[in-house]
Formats: sequence, structure tokens, C-alpha cells
Amino acid sequence: MTATIALDDLIAALSDGAVVTDPDIVAGYRQDRALDPDAGTPLAVVRATSTDDVAAAVRWCARNHVAVVPRGAGTGLSGGSSAVDGAIVLTTEKMRHIHVDPVMRTATVQPGLLNAEVKAAVAEHGLWYPPDPSSFEICSIGGNAATNAGGLCCVKYGVTTDYVLGMEVVLADGRVVQLGGPRLKDSAGLSLVKLFVGSEGTLGIITELTLRLLPPQPPACTVVGSFASVHDATEAVLAITNRIRPAMLEFMDSVAINAVEDQLKMGLDRDAGALLVAQSDAPGAAAAEEIAIIVEAFESHRASEVFSTDDPAEGEAFTVARRMAIPAVEKKGTLLLEDVGVPLPSLPALVDGIAAIAENRDVMISVIAHAGDGNTHPLIVVDPDDPDQRARGDVAFGEIMDLAIALGGTITGEHGTGRMKKAWLPNQVGEDVMDISRKVKAALDPDGILNPGAMF
Repeated sequence: MTATIALDDLIAALSDGAVVTDPDIVAGYRQDRALDPDAGTPLAVVRATSTDDVAAAVRWCARNHVAVVPRGAGTGLSGGSSAVDGAIVLTTEKMRHIHVDPVMRTATVQPGLLNAEVKAAVAEHGLWYPPDPSSFEICSIGGNAATNAGGLCCVKYGVTTDYVLGMEVVLADGRVVQLGGPRLKDSAGLSLVKLFVGSEGTLGIITELTLRLLPPQPPACTVVGSFASVHDATEAVLAITNRIRPAMLEFMDSVAINAVEDQLKMGLDRDAGALLVAQSDAPGAAAAEEIAIIVEAFESHRASEVFSTDDPAEGEAFTVARRMAIPAVEKKGTLLLEDVGVPLPSLPALVDGIAAIAENRDVMISVIAHAGDGNTHPLIVVDPDDPDQRARGDVAFGEIMDLAIALGGTITGEHGTGRMKKAWLPNQVGEDVMDISRKVKAALDPDGILNPGAMF
């Protein structure tokens, strides 16, 4: 069967306009936000509008031995949706239905909705969906589930997997299965929902999610501390987390501070070595107690300035500043993006080690972090027109992952392994775990058509 005939069959099986072959449009689906230089050129793009579309496309791929690369909004940072030569890129961006059940405090959503849209929809019912990646305004809820995304408030409220109660998944042979559901307790059978969250489209394609919701987050009080030393700031983080679990505890180094100040002009201290932004949303008098603990930790670790406020607008301004860090630093050059994490006691050693790598490799590395849970985002800045610098940046990229593993940490806290980090995965989890993982992959996708090259 020729590719032309096979595509005719695919076009006939799907809704009108779902299959796109225009080279200019297809080119826009080759890479995700990671800008993987090794991304291939797909045979076509399928813009699915329903689970039926996804299932029909996967069945076609299975019959014709064509790989399928699932894709959400394309904001992934580890190359998890980089295209493969001759594959179908299947995007769920047009699958956007949502139903909110305020009695059960659940939302049933299709994967194409953005995280921000889910938050807005459930807020209309007086509810809250907590996971909040910095890219929440542009990343899809399906992509969040595929990578087990976290965000700024996950130090207290958890990550995506903590809110996924059920899902609908299209398997590699085109079967559609329902896993879990709108039940707050369910111990029947293997925990397959947990298996698929974070699987990056390698085991199946998520076409619907049932999400657990919470009452609205209480108003938060914010504390901001400026530090001359990055090390002092990370030690202050430990002083806080040893006593309380804040609603937010975020870190920016001097490069990020100045890059954000260039964009926002909000009066951040350009001479600071590091900035910490912490929040408490504890009820009543407990909030004052937590704020006092945070202020004490900042001051006892030599913060040059400590500012606290219970004004929501002022607090949100600093949250926006932290979210702005990656795009602001990106204006300095091409980014190689990391998201390594370590156990909290090792956070100072990780940050100090990254600084040493930057010096040894003569590259700029800005560190921002969800510091309260030890998840850092080292941003390696390189000149795309300087091949030698890019090569040194690639070496630094690997050395940072090696460092995280050596400290008992992880090569990814929330962005996923994708294609950019998979070479380091066996070093973290070990060959026995890789063997189990490959057996699970083979059981669910024996022909290896689902997102080949990602993770495994």
C-alpha cells in the first residue's frame, strides 16, 4: 500500500479537514518548545476533534506500521512531542469540551483545553484546580497529564497526578478504555491511571480526563526576600521547609532577576544574588505564624531586604515576575532547558554545583526553582551562532543531570524525559527498572508505534 493511498484511507476515516499535509503547516508541528534540533518531518498532521478521530487515526497507523507522535499545545520542554520522520503527528488541540460537577467537585475535560481555561471554567462553580505550571496560560491539560506537570503551588498542593481521578485512553491498537472515574476512593485493580499520567504518550493517547477539584484557595500573604548570596537563599529555604509547608516558595538567581526587571520594571533589586518569593494561605492566625517563620528564616540567613504583604495585587505581581523568568532569560540567547530536582537537604549543593559547572564550561546558567520541593530549572544560555559555545552548553546540560543523580535526585521533576533526557534515565532509575518499563511498553505497544524515541 502506498503512502498516498493510505492517506486517502486516513482522510476518509476522519472528520473533514482533520488530516493536514500542507508542508508549511506540517513544519509548524515538527518541534515543541524544546526546539529539538533532531526533530523529523512527519508524513501528516492529524488534528483530532473527538476520541473517534484519535482511535481511527491510531488504527490506521497500526495497520500501516506508521508511528504516531501525540501532541498537545506544543509547549513541552523535553522534546516529548518532537516529530519523527514519516510519522503522523496527532494533536488534540481541538478537543476542548469540559463538564464541571460541583457536587462531586470534579471536572471531565478533553485534553486540548489550556490549564488556564480549566481553572477559569471551574472557578465559575466556586472551585479550584491547583496544578499551575508557569506556562499555565499556554499549556494544555492533556500535556500536563502526559508529563505529570507541577508548578508554583505544588509544594503544598501536589502535582497533576494528585488530581487525576480517571481518564479515557486510546491504546496502540485503537481500543478505547476507561480508567478510574469520578470516585474519590477506588482501589479496584492495578492503578493504571497512575501508570498513564507521566507516560508522555508512549503507552496510549489520553482523550479525556476526570479531575479532582478543591474549594477556592484561601487568600495568600506574600513574603519576598533579597539575598546577596545564592547559598544563603537556599539555606533559608531549608529553614522554612523544616518547619512549615508554605503555599509557594520560589527562587530566582541574579540573571533571572535582572532579565525579569528588564521586562517588568517593577523595582527588583538588580544587585541581589537571589530572590525568594514565599506565600502562606493558612487560615486565620496560622497565616501570621507562618509569615513570621518565613520572615525569621529570611532575616537569619542574611537577607538584605525582606518585604511582606497581604495585598493580593502585590503578591500576584511577584508571582507574575517568577512566571516571567524563562521567557525573560530567553531573550539573552537560545536556552537549553533543565528541570532537575533533589531531596531538599541537597538543594544548596545542587545550586552550588550548577554554578561550578557554569564556570568550568564558560557558559551562562541561570537558576530558577520551585525551591520548596527541590525542583530547579537551570537555564543554559547559548549563542546559536557560536557552535563551540553550544557544544559547551550541551556538555553542561549532561553534567547538571549527572550532578542531580549523584545527589539522589531526578533528571526531571515535571517537564518529562522526552527525547532530550532519555540517555540519562537509566543512570537514575537503574537497569532493572528500565527492563520493567520496557516490558510494560511492549505489552501495551508491541509494535512500538506510540511516540517512538521518547523516554525509551
